[in-house]
Amino acid sequence: FDPRHYLGTHCYSLPKTGPHRLRFLLESVKDLRETLKRKGSTLVVRKGKPEDVVRDLITQLGSVTAVVFHEEVKEIL
Repeated sequence: FDPRHYLGTHCYSLPKTGPHRLRFLLESVKDLRETLKRKGSTLVVRKGKPEDVVRDLITQLGSVTAVVFHEEVKEIL
């Protein structure tokens, strides 16, 4: 969970993630974790800036050979 997603937007300082969206996100992550657990896997959930969290996970795991990610589309003003 990237803390920057819970700050206000650049325009009008509206929240990027309101209470309903946050509840949906938390329920979705919980469901995904339970589904993966039933299949013998797990889900790593962290809070922090992705560029820091991913680096720390790679260091912690030690045997990472690839990292795949997507970039969020920025607002067009």
